[in-house]
Amino acid sequence: MKELLRTTNPLLIVRVTDLLEAEGIAAFPLDQHMSVLEGSLGILPRRLMVADRDHFMARAILRDHDIDDGR
Repeated sequence: MKELLRTTNPLLIVRVTDLLEAEGIAAFPLDQHMSVLEGSLGILPRRLMVADRDHFMARAILRDHDIDDGR
């Protein structure tokens, strides 16, 4: 698994997940329940992971849709 995206925007996670699923790439969100620990302030970033073999294509999809991956 490789990290594709790290963001504090939960809607971006949903959008990228939908874009990847449309291309047949499975994405796995991590840290989505950390808001319980932080008090729902939204300051801790969430991560979106993909399989190693899908990472190159997933990054290309982000570039095609002008989505900044935070790097």
